[in-house]
Amino acid sequence: MNFQQLRIVRETVRRNFNLTEVGNALFTSQSGVSKHIKDLEDELGVELFVRKGKRLLGLTEPGKELVVMVERMLRDAGNIKQLAQQYSNRDEGRLTVATTHTQARYALPRVVAAFKQAYPKVHLKLHQGSPNEIVQMLLDGEADIGVATEALADVAELASFPYYSWHHAVLVPAGHLLEDVRPLTLDAIAAHPVITYHEGFTGRARIDKAFADAGLAPDIVMSALDADVIKAYVELGLGVGIVASIAYQPGRDAGVRQLETSHLFPENTTRIAVRRGHYLRGFAYRFIEMCAPALSEAHVLRAVGVGPNGVEST
Repeated sequence: MNFQQLRIVRETVRRNFNLTEVGNALFTSQSGVSKHIKDLEDELGVELFVRKGKRLLGLTEPGKELVVMVERMLRDAGNIKQLAQQYSNRDEGRLTVATTHTQARYALPRVVAAFKQAYPKVHLKLHQGSPNEIVQMLLDGEADIGVATEALADVAELASFPYYSWHHAVLVPAGHLLEDVRPLTLDAIAAHPVITYHEGFTGRARIDKAFADAGLAPDIVMSALDADVIKAYVELGLGVGIVASIAYQPGRDAGVRQLETSHLFPENTTRIAVRRGHYLRGFAYRFIEMCAPALSEAHVLRAVGVGPNGVEST
């Protein structure tokens, strides 16, 4: 058994048993992938995959158990490399943070600036994606840290921590009728076209639920992935915007006004997540602590289940 065989087993499952995709991902041929799988099955003396002709359809029972071990072995191998780098180059390396546009644009700039000043030799990669994409990047080992409001708390393989709490805000063009409605109500908002986030982004589900609980069905004429687009169309007068309050900056958003809505929408919590059992370099813990000072390295280590020496704790 070798690591190439283990990587092929993992990729075969991740890529839904498509051996062509596995070969492309691992820079080998489909026939090479098949041979590695057959050699491993011969070595172990059991079939790992359910077959129909030459096609793989799924995992056998021993295959399902093996995949769990494979994931752990490959994760530990990666942890060993991280551990070696930690002691050979403490302040050099790469840190990948996966996050949404709202967090990258409004919550993280201060942290990124401070981190780059403290660790100028660390290559910080900020990858923007949807909450589900962020989860997958963490699970696949493609990201070290994830920052988002949705999805992170729902995955058992991830350890997530509160970062900060916020409410949605309503934005209108200067001089809009809603500026004179006090207190503002959901009924009043629903009487106008609404522009807000796309489904699955930045608390959209809570916006929908607030209106649904009030028996209202707002006319959402446009949805976008980020607040900058929403604000641009609100300023054009195409609708009332509902965005994360952090996205409104009076100095820059002179063409729109923010209305008080903390009484209308429930509080949201943006979270920071890492994969359980994944060894992080020291500077990764510093990044997390810069985001939320209460999240010390010791606190995160206890939740992640990896000791400071890279060994998984129980």
